[in-house]
Amino acid sequence: MTVYYSLYGQLLDINNLHRGFKKVKSAKGAAGIDGQSVGAFASNLEMNLKQLQLELQTKQYRAQPVKRVEIPKGDGGVRLLGIPAVRDRIVQQTLLNILQPIFDIDFHPSSYGYRPKRSCHDAISKATVFIRKHHLDWVVDMDLSKCFDLLDHELIISSVKRKIKDGSILKLLNQFLKSGVMIGHNWEASVVGSPQGGVISPLLANIYLDAFDQEMKKRTHRIVRYADDILILCRTEKAAQRALMTATQILEKDLKLTVNQKKTHIAHSSKGVKFLGVEIGSQWTRIQTSKLKGFKQKVKQFIFRIKPIDDRF
Repeated sequence: MTVYYSLYGQLLDINNLHRGFKKVKSAKGAAGIDGQSVGAFASNLEMNLKQLQLELQTKQYRAQPVKRVEIPKGDGGVRLLGIPAVRDRIVQQTLLNILQPIFDIDFHPSSYGYRPKRSCHDAISKATVFIRKHHLDWVVDMDLSKCFDLLDHELIISSVKRKIKDGSILKLLNQFLKSGVMIGHNWEASVVGSPQGGVISPLLANIYLDAFDQEMKKRTHRIVRYADDILILCRTEKAAQRALMTATQILEKDLKLTVNQKKTHIAHSSKGVKFLGVEIGSQWTRIQTSKLKGFKQKVKQFIFRIKPIDDRF
């Protein structure tokens, strides 16, 4: 395994900061707690990037707290997002561009979430192959409660340290983890978790959960993981029960996460396995009923929008 001792210089490269900004601009995210939009940052781009570069060079850069945003969920709950300031997103994106290829090369082959050239469709296809070609019909469907919010900071840094020995990079990552959250006008410390909405958070979650992936691989369990959506595919019900016990121990004891026991279950593929919005059966794959209504509504809206154009011809 290659270990990297000197990466901070790449972060200081103005061309790399430019690339980071372009990616942030294309994502079209909202402003953070400072109220500065991507457009406002871009209006004086060279000066703003050089100021960032200077702060990073002199170690004066400080990450701002993230802005708390609540996104309604389909089940009536809310998903808590933490929106970093634009300048912090640029630094995170530049850092992500440096770290992603270093870690991605060694990730488990059945990990698909937030990885280059991989998609949820690939994850669904992999699970389908395990079920139909390899006849792994007993499936453990695992649900993690608030995975991003429960990532242990010490475990994150120790996981990154396996490959990254550059102290400046590690201190910067620690800044992002410890920057806190602004809820209205009140600052709240962040002692655990990596905010959903942070550019670097998905990579940190993958680095963190790769320990689970690799441990399951050592024990010859077949898994498919898309971020915190996990399937374990087995040949018998008894094997699935053992796999669930093993996985729960790794996730809860070793990684300090919480398995949602109410939503975690074992299913046979003949009755369908729900995964990433579809239901995979022994001989069929279909959109989940709960997702179908929204899908049909989107189709109706699309048809409504294009109908006036069709009427002109």
